[in-house]
Amino acid sequence: MTLWWIGNAILLVIVVPVLVALLNRVLAALERIRRATDDILDGGVALTGKLDDVPEMLAVTDKTVADVALGATRYAGSVAKLLG
Repeated sequence: MTLWWIGNAILLVIVVPVLVALLNRVLAALERIRRATDDILDGGVALTGKLDDVPEMLAVTDKTVADVALGATRYAGSVAKLLG
């Protein structure tokens, strides 16, 4: 019976505080991860708001590329006539 009381005392004095300390560290790390994921989510939501105009900007870019290609074709044709 005495060994039973000694085992209980060791459990209460050594094992339980160690478990509480380890649990505290795990919960602190979990809280830091949760804050980081909240920041990532906020950034992602802000980014999606910036992407609403992308289709219109791509249409402008396509038109600009077509205009540049037309000008380059005209220039190349003129240079070919001069050199030919």
